[in-house]
Amino acid sequence: MFARHATHVLTLAAAAVFVLAGCGGSGDETATAKTPNYRAALAGAPRPLARLYSHGDTLVTAGTQAFQVQLDAVRGYPVVVNKWASWCEPCRREFPYLQRLSARFGKRVAFIGVDANDSDAAARTFLEEFPLPYPSFTDPDQDISRLLGATAGFPATAFYDRGGQRVFVKQGQYASQADLAADIRRYALGGEQ
Repeated sequence: MFARHATHVLTLAAAAVFVLAGCGGSGDETATAKTPNYRAALAGAPRPLARLYSHGDTLVTAGTQAFQVQLDAVRGYPVVVNKWASWCEPCRREFPYLQRLSARFGKRVAFIGVDANDSDAAARTFLEEFPLPYPSFTDPDQDISRLLGATAGFPATAFYDRGGQRVFVKQGQYASQADLAADIRRYALGGEQ
């Protein structure tokens, strides 16, 4: 009788752990969420954005000047630049937000990554786990990070207006996808929905 009761208690405890494990957040923010269908989401993007997104998951190792050339190539569109690193746990938690929001806003906003203070091999492995529709520029010495005004830590997100002017830098992880979406609307889209 005791063994049957103990088994029943263990079964209930295991079920409770399983249920509680699924309750960690608002549901739209889990890191295990399916990667968006970027091809479908970004179909019909304007030519400068389509060119940018044709280099999804690419690590660009050409330095600060190439990064500036990329910013210039998407002038006329607002830009969201996310600084990340494969070893950064807050970056890992934030990446699913960037995946989903780049699919949602990518026809109106250019997204660019900056992989700072990281190894290319580790970054490529990270991007296999968290594919992106946009390229990331390697920044081993944080030269691009300085250009962004984002040297205080990881992650960081810089927002540029349509004229190419940096308007805001968020240092640290976004607490929720809704917070990042609100900043995209506020700083990149100027309040547009």
